[in-house]
Amino acid sequence: MAIFHLQVQDVARGAGRSAVAAAAYRAGERLRDERTGTLHNHSRRTDVRHSEILLPNGLTGQDAGWAAERASLWNAAERAERRRNARVACEYQVALPAELDDAQRLALARTFARELSQRHGVAVDLAVHAPRRGGDERNHHAHLLSTTRQVTAAGFGAKAGLHMSAEQRLQSGLPDRIVELVAIRERWAALSNGALAAAGLQQRIDHRSLRAQGIDREPMPRIPMAAVQIERRGGFSPVAQRLREQYRARIQGRRERAPHASTAPTELEAIRRQAREAWLELRRQAAPEPATAAGKSYIEVSPPKAPPEASPKPDQDLAL
Repeated sequence: MAIFHLQVQDVARGAGRSAVAAAAYRAGERLRDERTGTLHNHSRRTDVRHSEILLPNGLTGQDAGWAAERASLWNAAERAERRRNARVACEYQVALPAELDDAQRLALARTFARELSQRHGVAVDLAVHAPRRGGDERNHHAHLLSTTRQVTAAGFGAKAGLHMSAEQRLQSGLPDRIVELVAIRERWAALSNGALAAAGLQQRIDHRSLRAQGIDREPMPRIPMAAVQIERRGGFSPVAQRLREQYRARIQGRRERAPHASTAPTELEAIRRQAREAWLELRRQAAPEPATAAGKSYIEVSPPKAPPEASPKPDQDLAL
């Protein structure tokens, strides 16, 4: 079953992260961070199916030489930021439909990366990953590492896309950052559904929340990547364990509330319906048959009956 997954996170220097390190890991390459002198070697990875850098229109040939090479691009991104807590890159991680084949998944990821690059005028470093050995065989996904600044022939320009300030977005006539993020999620869902339809498949994904879709179930817990990596190495992550326990507790709470929440209104409605039907039947039985005289219809009126004896109140005891 195709699933929707699009996660956006910053590569922030304040969190001790590096754009060069992130690019090396995702592309499965050996890159040196010129700012720190650290060599990041992930060239032994075997799950990287494809990697490439997509640039905005107009940057071709010699003009794009500095940005088309991975080590040059991301070391320049590090040099462009002066602040200690700067956001040097932005990553979009998406789940690729397992129902598609490798070529279809690559075409889908490329289309999305190209649109992000053109929309914001940034460089996007695309890496398509296959499922890891021993993991979920459906876990085809892609990492789109984007610069936070516009890319020009002369180097980096101003902040772009989701990393523009609220004032810059207002002056440029752009929507709020949240609105932009929702639009990106919606676009990814549309592209994925288009690829599924083109492949002749019936599966579809939806970018909306479960509540917006009218689905009453608990969303799956989101395990941080750091915790996932610890478990992949065979270690124990208390963070992942706590999140899973909280998820199971929420599921159990729903199960305990389900009988009262789901059956009570249904039973009450059934009782009301039965009472209404019984009341209508009593009215039908009590109504006299119409009779006619001299061609005119009339209803015979019976003399009033004596009032029934008073019934005891519900809180009174009946004497036996």
